[in-house]
Amino acid sequence: MIRLFKVRMADQASDDVAQVLHSGYIGEGPKVKEFEGEIQKLIAPTNDLLQRYVVATNSATSAEHLIYHMIKTDVEQFGQEVLTTPLTCTATNWPILANGFDIKWVDVDPHTMNMDLDDLARKITRNTTAIVVVHWGGYPVDMRRLDNIRVEAHKKLGVYPDIIQDCAHALGSTLHEEPVTAWGDFATYSFQAIKHLTCGDGGALVASSVGDWSRAKLLRWYGIDREGPRGDFRCEADIVNWGFKFHMNDIAATIGLANLSLLDDTIAKHKDNGAFYNRELQGIDGVQLLDNDPGFSSAYWIYTIRVERRSAFMQMMKGNGIEASRVHERNDKHTCVEEYRSLLPNLDVVCQEMICIPVGWWVTEEERQYIVDCIKGGW
Repeated sequence: MIRLFKVRMADQASDDVAQVLHSGYIGEGPKVKEFEGEIQKLIAPTNDLLQRYVVATNSATSAEHLIYHMIKTDVEQFGQEVLTTPLTCTATNWPILANGFDIKWVDVDPHTMNMDLDDLARKITRNTTAIVVVHWGGYPVDMRRLDNIRVEAHKKLGVYPDIIQDCAHALGSTLHEEPVTAWGDFATYSFQAIKHLTCGDGGALVASSVGDWSRAKLLRWYGIDREGPRGDFRCEADIVNWGFKFHMNDIAATIGLANLSLLDDTIAKHKDNGAFYNRELQGIDGVQLLDNDPGFSSAYWIYTIRVERRSAFMQMMKGNGIEASRVHERNDKHTCVEEYRSLLPNLDVVCQEMICIPVGWWVTEEERQYIVDCIKGGW
């Protein structure tokens, strides 16, 4: 079976973790700080005037909770809206609800599976507190246009929503040769088991200001200033703002640091397989490829196509030993968000057609050719 997902682990991870396990320090310590520094290098914009600051967490979901917790302390009342996409992991959207905001769904662009920015522009109101976008499969949202939409909303409505990027699919993705985090106010990355880079589990919050970075560092561990002076190392100074237990530990950070040695190769193989499919799957009856515009470079965590008779396609792939899946269910179908349901015509269509095929580092040249040949053979 050609797998849709697979964990990649560096050989030295075992020995590195063993050293940490017997070091006497396995909580948040020097390895977490080192890992944060390495991630900060990876996502640093080439523009020296732009700075991005990294806070490692125990998951991307925790990072998103921190962002919404910080945002809600800056708004006058609860119940304000966050505009978001329903085509994503529920980890993108449940932290919105957990922090007292209302969801307003934005339709998807059927050519990218990303947020439809035309629909977004129509749905911004004076109650819009934040906009969260997901780079589906790693293909970047047009962040320049999104920023322009926000500027126009400020002119017309007097609102300037925070822009949050869910980059769980997008480590290594670039927009006009810049990391996608060169735009927006906040971003999150996932280092869960099957991502391009794994810590076993983990995440990161990316802030565009030193102030938000400092707040996030405090809030990820109960609000305690771990770097400040304390007379008794077990008894902290005054906690001004209570926080959470969302920090990364040195075990997870050590796994991530070991796997950084594989990251360039991992992303290169994903991108190479994605480029192969872009060439070889063109012009096949019943198959529609997504956009692949110049300047928009996907890290291809997953490779999505649209197919006719999807159930038959999936049966054909399974019969040929190839895993295929939609990967994520549309979030707006769930009972817990029933009150927010709205008309999303593009999503209604693509959810009947979208399917993801293996694109990862483990897919060999022979296997990817076999996948293409099976698709060309029909279903």
